Amino acid sequence: MIRFLQTPGRAKKIFLSGILVVICFAMVAYLGNSFSSIGSNALGAGAVARVDGVEIAAADVLREAQSMARRQFGGRAPAQFVPFFAKQAADQLILKQALIRSADNLGLRVSDEELQDELQHGQLGATLFPGGKFIGQPAYEEFARQNELSVKQLEQVERDFILIRKLQSLISAGAVVTDAEILQAIQQSNTKVKFEYAVLTPDVIAKGLHPADAEIKAFYEQKKASYVNSIPEKRKIRYALIETSKLQTQVKVSPGEIRSYYQQHQDQYRVPEQVSVRHILVKTPPAGPDGKVDTKAVDAARAKAQELLKQVKSGADFANLAQKSSDDPGSAKAGGSLGWIQRGRTVPEFEKASFSLPKGETSDLVQSTFGFHIIHVDDKQSAHLKPVEEVKSEIEPLLLQQVAARQSEVQASALLTQAKSGGLEKAAVARGVNLITTDFLAHSDTLPGIGAAPELMNAVFTAREKAPPEMIQTTSGYALFELAEIKPPATPAFEDIRSRVESEYKSERTNTLLGQKIQELSDRARAQHDLKKAAKEVGAEVKTSDFVLPTSQVPGIGAMNGSASVAFTMKAGDISGPLNAGNGGAVLHILERQEPTAGEIVAKKPETRDALLESKRGEIFNIYVTNTRQQMEKAGKIHIDEEALKRAAQSRGGEGE
Repeated sequence: MIRFLQTPGRAKKIFLSGILVVICFAMVAYLGNSFSSIGSNALGAGAVARVDGVEIAAADVLREAQSMARRQFGGRAPAQFVPFFAKQAADQLILKQALIRSADNLGLRVSDEELQDELQHGQLGATLFPGGKFIGQPAYEEFARQNELSVKQLEQVERDFILIRKLQSLISAGAVVTDAEILQAIQQSNTKVKFEYAVLTPDVIAKGLHPADAEIKAFYEQKKASYVNSIPEKRKIRYALIETSKLQTQVKVSPGEIRSYYQQHQDQYRVPEQVSVRHILVKTPPAGPDGKVDTKAVDAARAKAQELLKQVKSGADFANLAQKSSDDPGSAKAGGSLGWIQRGRTVPEFEKASFSLPKGETSDLVQSTFGFHIIHVDDKQSAHLKPVEEVKSEIEPLLLQQVAARQSEVQASALLTQAKSGGLEKAAVARGVNLITTDFLAHSDTLPGIGAAPELMNAVFTAREKAPPEMIQTTSGYALFELAEIKPPATPAFEDIRSRVESEYKSERTNTLLGQKIQELSDRARAQHDLKKAAKEVGAEVKTSDFVLPTSQVPGIGAMNGSASVAFTMKAGDISGPLNAGNGGAVLHILERQEPTAGEIVAKKPETRDALLESKRGEIFNIYVTNTRQQMEKAGKIHIDEEALKRAAQSRGGEGE
């Protein structure tokens, strides 16, 4: 309830899902191939592509890539991952623009009335028109700003959504589904079978494998090429660490430096006006599909709320009453407490009452779109700037870290200069820095005192022998290293990897024998018309299933929509061929088959028709999109500047932590 309104990100998620619907009818994934035509026509500054004369801006691609990254990571997106989404974002924006141009060419338009209706009754309706009432222009502008758009841009996104929806409706309007197709679909999805099944697993086969040394050695010789240089290159290095954290304990910052930082960053320490409130909510029912509200239910809620208010005014404990009676489960557990709230975080009626009440006072009934609230103000705080004394403990560690980071860079640079002229070992001794010499390391190994350091290991494994020392920044500061020795990739002798070869031999032999055994099981069962007897002869266990549907799971078989789906095409008494099942193989013997009854067919006909019709419409529109793309590419109407796209991706623009 109120906690929902206190979370700005929720509205953002609703809005972003609207954008996704605009450009993702699963087309990019469905089509497989992205737009890849590289046009020779020069694009305007800041553009990465042009679709039928309309340019796609790098800024829009970056914004969409950031949005994708946020959705992927569930919040703030690490900057380094944003470039990975840039190509996909460009493809989606190009696809969207291609569809918009196609809709324009077909004469489709979006009226102001259609836009207004979409904003009020579409995906954004609950946010922009709670209870059917507009949130107001200032709040509307703030909503757009939170989503990194102007009001004009937001409304254009909604117009595009409506336009593409119209295009899809127009193109797929001719889809039809026959009664025969409906009947076939119902029968396929509602037929049940019961069967015996024999399963063989790799474990059963492997238990009987005891290869001789000669077999293992022969396998090694056969696969010898795959073991060439299978021992990776390793390198030994010497390195010294200049750690920022150690320097941070040695440096100091003055009161003047703290005050200067405080004065330059005062906006970070401004506290807005806020109130600490509790509330008891008595919910009222939402409006029905016809827009009408159940007045009797509202009156009953009002009466209940008035009785609770009477108890509060008579001295009842507010927190206990909220725990027992509030319809807001999120706050009820905390005695109705919502904590500190700021302006713009709750519905207008709740906000007005909360900020107008004196500290310690309780409101009369306050009605909002959620119901009736009784609000109690625990504390109030006017807008103010925190004094420097209060935030000194926050600022000082930041400055210490900055000073230590600068000093570590200076010390590392000085050590590097000295090491290049006299060697890293002498330089480390002269400056009192500990020098670490490693054993031989693989590229993926971690380093003592550093841990995982991919940037450093990349530098180590690209360094040339006898090259001068290098300096690499790490998460803990700086590392200076020089290459001591290289052990090139090697091919192991048979004796060195005998256990590995034996394991690989057993695995390959098990798979071969498993296939042979399952085939033998099927052949015997069919010849004898007896699965149980055949299973006993090859050492397989026989089980019996319940009646199952194509969507069922069967122990030892797994999902019935896999290779076992053949069961639904078989008659009672039939025995299947060899099937993949779980992590092994199986053979089925159909015992009984149940077709859907006439009543079931009649009951499922409407929903099946709708599902088939929706699927056909999607297929028709997918074909249309494929043809549209191909025609535009053939006509040279899609141009992509790959270099501009690469630059946009490399600009990162993420929201890194």
